[in-house]
Amino acid sequence: MTMHRTTRIKITELNPHLMCVLCGGYFIDATTIIECLHSFCKMCIVRYLETSKYCPICDVQVHKTKPLLNIRSDKTLQDIVYKLVPGLFKNEMKRRRDFYAEHPSVDAANGSNEDRGEVADEDKRIITDDEIISLSIEFFDQRAQQQASKDEKQKEQVNNKRYLQCPAAMTVMHLRKFLRSKMDIPPTFQIEVMYEDEPLKDYYTLMDIAYIYTWRRNGPLPLKYRVRPSCKKMKITHPQDGVNNTSRSESDSASDKASSPAGVPSTSSPLPSPSTLVQPSQPHFTHISNPINCTTMTSPNRQFSFGNKVRKTALNGSSTSSG
Repeated sequence: MTMHRTTRIKITELNPHLMCVLCGGYFIDATTIIECLHSFCKMCIVRYLETSKYCPICDVQVHKTKPLLNIRSDKTLQDIVYKLVPGLFKNEMKRRRDFYAEHPSVDAANGSNEDRGEVADEDKRIITDDEIISLSIEFFDQRAQQQASKDEKQKEQVNNKRYLQCPAAMTVMHLRKFLRSKMDIPPTFQIEVMYEDEPLKDYYTLMDIAYIYTWRRNGPLPLKYRVRPSCKKMKITHPQDGVNNTSRSESDSASDKASSPAGVPSTSSPLPSPSTLVQPSQPHFTHISNPINCTTMTSPNRQFSFGNKVRKTALNGSSTSSG
């Protein structure tokens, strides 16, 4: 099983897709040419098309006579730029408010609140890294949630919820460490932070969670957590291993005894204790059927013990005894 590692992309790597080639800055009121889908700032492309009818990037003809008819405002692209570039939306709204304050004669009644700079970050759902986000954290118990009634659920939520204020740049990993230290959870257990019933990645920031799950700021960011045994493989050594090994050796010796010829001791059998008396027995091999003088011929100069005497057999059948 291969794990896919997630890498975070720097904003500088996305700049070519977020910046206007005419002014060299980030898109403001992003506007796209419908013929070639190249985007620019609205003010930049309108000024450019006053003297030209071709795209500044690919030289495609925008329109023969009225090029402003073939450009469209791109709200989606502009929202992406505001969310990716920290502080851009706030600075742009301030710049517009300052402009209309310095030029009261300019009529902005027909424009929207955003055109006049009267839209706050909360209304636009733009979150900055240094913004403080209120969140609630509670224990996730699926069985209790399924069995409890609505009234009991509300009581449990009120009693078990904890409220925190954290910067938007804080990650889920930091929240897990906080829960572990606050509740003295041992390292043999792992903590999962969840949104509803979906586990969250460690590298998610609170800002990412708010964007991914479309948090509407109508209350604290609702998060949950659960504790599970760690899935790490651990080497466990028990005293039973020795017992298992001895029992395994005993079973192996029993199988060896069953498969070995009668009278031949098994090589895997345990050694007898000194107090046990070993009675001499005459060896018998089934693979040789030629007895010579009550002895069995095997190989030259092979020794066999008969009681206290050691008898050597030769190929001619004669035997010599010693001892």
